[in-house]
Amino acid sequence: MKTFKLEIAGREMSFETGRLARQAGGAVLVSYGDTVVLVTVTASPEPREGIDFFPLTVDYEERLYAAGKIPGGFIKREGRPTEKAILAARLTDRPCRPLFPKGFRNSVHIVATVLSVDQDCSPEVLSICGASAALSLSNIPFAGPIAASQVAWLDGKPLINPTSAEIEQSRLHLVVASTNEAIMMVEASASELTEEQILEAIMAGYEANKKVISLQEKMVKELNPEKLPFAPFIPDPVVSAQAHEFIRSRLEAALHIKEKQAREAEIENARKDTVAHFLTLFPEKEKDVRYAFDDLVKQTMRTMILRENTRPDGRRRSEIRPVSGNVGILPRPHGTGLFMRGQTQVLTVCTLGPPGDEQRLDGLTLEETKRYMHHYNFPPYSVGEAGFMRGPGRRDVGHGALAERALVPVLPLQEEFPYTIRLVSEVLESNGSSSMGSVCGSTLALMDAGVPIKKPVSGIAMGLIKEDNEVAILSDIQGMEDFLGDMDFKVAGTRDGITALQMDIKIKGLSRDLLAQALAQAREGYLHILERMLAVIPEPRTELSPYAPRIITMHINPDKIREVIGPGGKMINKITTETDCEIDIEDDGRIYIAAVNQEKGRLAQKMIESLTRDVEPGELYLGKVTRVEKYGAFVEILPGKEGLVHISRLAHERVDKTEDVVKLGEEIPVKVIGIDERGRIDLSRRAAIPNEHGQMIDEEAPPKREERRDRRPFEGRRREGPKR
Repeated sequence: MKTFKLEIAGREMSFETGRLARQAGGAVLVSYGDTVVLVTVTASPEPREGIDFFPLTVDYEERLYAAGKIPGGFIKREGRPTEKAILAARLTDRPCRPLFPKGFRNSVHIVATVLSVDQDCSPEVLSICGASAALSLSNIPFAGPIAASQVAWLDGKPLINPTSAEIEQSRLHLVVASTNEAIMMVEASASELTEEQILEAIMAGYEANKKVISLQEKMVKELNPEKLPFAPFIPDPVVSAQAHEFIRSRLEAALHIKEKQAREAEIENARKDTVAHFLTLFPEKEKDVRYAFDDLVKQTMRTMILRENTRPDGRRRSEIRPVSGNVGILPRPHGTGLFMRGQTQVLTVCTLGPPGDEQRLDGLTLEETKRYMHHYNFPPYSVGEAGFMRGPGRRDVGHGALAERALVPVLPLQEEFPYTIRLVSEVLESNGSSSMGSVCGSTLALMDAGVPIKKPVSGIAMGLIKEDNEVAILSDIQGMEDFLGDMDFKVAGTRDGITALQMDIKIKGLSRDLLAQALAQAREGYLHILERMLAVIPEPRTELSPYAPRIITMHINPDKIREVIGPGGKMINKITTETDCEIDIEDDGRIYIAAVNQEKGRLAQKMIESLTRDVEPGELYLGKVTRVEKYGAFVEILPGKEGLVHISRLAHERVDKTEDVVKLGEEIPVKVIGIDERGRIDLSRRAAIPNEHGQMIDEEAPPKREERRDRRPFEGRRREGPKR
């Protein structure tokens, strides 16, 4: 067993190997504060044949015992990964994936198991660092190590690995992953920070990462792991040269076709013709031919952009595709926004619900509910394919979370707008950056729904082509530029600053200067898109959809909550049944009444007010007779509150029988003439009605109940029978 330690941000971080999970290809126990994550990596001994991708799988396993919790529900064990676990797995995958050798096809499985959680120390960051250390110490070829840091922005400067209290106050939530040489991944949400502030925070995280990388390098040097032999496939140079000569001119013409499907169809036809032609010349070299063709497609596109300053659809490097939009296109949903940019088309639908519709979370964080949700769907037809729809994949979850983070800073506070908000982005057509299209469509949908957002948000995806010293930064990348390029850098923001970032790099890092240039060009792009959006709808509507619930907010004394709920929920169920409203009651006495019909909402409000009103002596009420006895009638004057009208106070004249004056279920006017120390209410009907002369009489409060006896209590006098 070996343990390596360092101090970072005032806390000790340690990497332990050799004690746990010893049959895995590599295993590291990473600790920081009281957070402990076990990260293992394992590779198949042989490559998978017949695939053209690297089969890497990352699983992030949350164990609720890590936070001292037992899973909720009937099944008391962890189930499918939470959204947060899926996002954490993606955070680990993205900076590691580019550092495996090109052409490596052995299946690799990374598992990060969270064993203990300290809310002040992020397990997601430890997962990235642990994956790097485990890969570096395993037999798997890996061009690391890498490290990750969490960065906040407090008091005008970046703060490394903040505590949970500091995160609450921060204007920035940033994760930076990097090698020793350059930045590999950025993930952030921000409250309208400037490009310079974002850049300063990223570089602060990069510098902190170097300390963790240095420790990992020390581990590798001391343990000196033996790596699997791997030789990348190199196609036959003769075949490659002839294939390039055969198809180059046709491929160049195909790449200049602007329309995506027509371009892809021509490239595929060229591929088939090339393979068919060369298989007659080199029957055993099909793999070489296919490799040479794919390499030529990539080289040709990149050369067009770098040397000819021409993109596949004919745009300049910073040019944005045509942008358009529409709102209110669906009649029943509460808000809709259709956003189109080139051949990317996203429809976002907004639904408003009462506070009770909040999502309940069962995870490792302190957060228990979620008021705003953004869901993203990417069906196969959006790219012209037939496929299976098995629910949202990891990419869908990640893109939805990115759009969600982009809009959180501009949403109204719950005190101002007490609704639960759900946005669903349906990608109807895609040719690059549908995630940023969902940000734009969501802004349109929110404004169409009448949600008073603070500012509109738009987004753009930036790309990069880099060959030696030649560099091209591309605005609004399309699918081919993403697939064959070196960077996917998504930036969302308002006119006043950035609200979300996500960057993935396929090369070995990105310098500060390139980052600064990309951020500046991104700002120009998303502001251009924002202007086009505001031409569709310049500000949120002042009225909600007629199909959206109206929420009435009221406050009661928290001590009265039990009266509103009633025994076994009797009163609250009665109100919701009679008014068809949804009612949410908070512990502090806030009550939210949600009703599409405003009259029913006001009725529910009145019913709650009557339940929580205090009965005042001297007040007149119209009450309902609930019980008739020989000595008087019980009358309900407020919901759940009834008092006694003694038979002597039913009328101005003498009453022999209670039923002669009142009947069960009848409504009668009464006056409160007294409330004793036990809360029992004495009522009078005769004090609430005029006498035969048209006058109202004053009624004195009755004596205390124990003083009302006009004779001694029955003392068990013996009944005398006949004498014998």
